[in-house]
Amino acid sequence: MTTAVTPLAEAVPEAGPTSGMRTWRAFRRNPLAIIAMTLMTMFIAVAIFAPLVAAYPTGSSPAILAAPSAAHWFGTDNLGLDIFAEVVWGTRNSLIVGAAASALSVFIGVMVAVTGAYFRRIDSVIGMFVDVCLSLPVLPLMILVAALAGPSLETTVFVIAFFSWPAVSRVVRSQALAVIQLPYIDAARVVGDSNWRVIRKHLIPAVSPVIAVSVVLTASNAVLVAAGLSFLGLGDPSEWSWGQILYNSEQAGALQSAWWTALFPSLAILLLVMSATLISIAYNDARDPHTRND
Repeated sequence: MTTAVTPLAEAVPEAGPTSGMRTWRAFRRNPLAIIAMTLMTMFIAVAIFAPLVAAYPTGSSPAILAAPSAAHWFGTDNLGLDIFAEVVWGTRNSLIVGAAASALSVFIGVMVAVTGAYFRRIDSVIGMFVDVCLSLPVLPLMILVAALAGPSLETTVFVIAFFSWPAVSRVVRSQALAVIQLPYIDAARVVGDSNWRVIRKHLIPAVSPVIAVSVVLTASNAVLVAAGLSFLGLGDPSEWSWGQILYNSEQAGALQSAWWTALFPSLAILLLVMSATLISIAYNDARDPHTRND
């Protein structure tokens, strides 16, 4: 009597690609996603290596409101400062504000959302508070708080984060409410995991894709809001930012006579916000099995 021996390759099936690998494959097949990632990487590289790209713009020079040329790629402003250097150094400040405000607002929003979704007794109170915050006129309140606190980088970050977390909380909460009904959450409770361990080890990882999208969108929105506050004169005047460049141009009356003083910082804002939006859309499509082609 002979015994059939099953080859190892047939006995142990090969592991297929993980969900993360399939998402990345779908993401990189999207040309718009690759272009957006390239733009975002470029902005981050410029912010990190700003001293190597351009000298810090300070003082003044005789070349006042000079048009773009080989000597000044983006032209000069009313003080004769190189706008290319201003945009480069404004990239660093704008991304710092965007990253810091996004991190703070997402942290607050996620903690509020998962706490309300898990502890259902307080969910109605938290939900009502979030709804009240979302109904407030955000921009006038931002302007008021920033004006009262005084212009500074820290003020800009905290003002944006304080008024941005409710939107993050609502999106994450809707996803967390669906996750909390899944069997493995009940299983974690049965085996004796504490409430905070269930939240930390199971609930937050389950909603992490939504959190990732919220980080990108909140950061781009923070850059846009920070530029708006700076344009209104509520930004830090001692630091270059894209909004500060626009504010200086407006104060000098150069917006109409010297188009380059507004074009290049505005273009930087547009490209950053557009790339962040495209990345979030492409990521959502890539992780959706109904829209990706595995």
